[in-house]
Amino acid sequence: MPDVIEMIVAVFVLVGACFALIGSIGLARLPDFYMRLHGPTKATTLGVGGVVIGSLIYFSTRGEGLSLHEVLIALFLFITAPVSAHIVAKAALHLKLPSIERTRGKPDHQP
Repeated sequence: MPDVIEMIVAVFVLVGACFALIGSIGLARLPDFYMRLHGPTKATTLGVGGVVIGSLIYFSTRGEGLSLHEVLIALFLFITAPVSAHIVAKAALHLKLPSIERTRGKPDHQP
């Protein structure tokens, strides 16, 4: 494999890992549920997407053509992550989970 392809794959994997780390730290450190929901749905989705794109490039350049497994993983990830985040947020609203003052877009149940 040419060095340029290896560097491109390494960049995608490292950027993806950084986004996944940032999303995980956000999940652990943000103060309330509504803010914590952004960590896994935004940054971690980008992180996994970066790793999958790196994997797609790596396996596609090994000589067997476009790797369809990674395309399907990315498609499934980018479709299901926003839907699951929406369902979890609606459940939190239904359960009337508390939020802190800094949370933007106050849920309906709070003044």
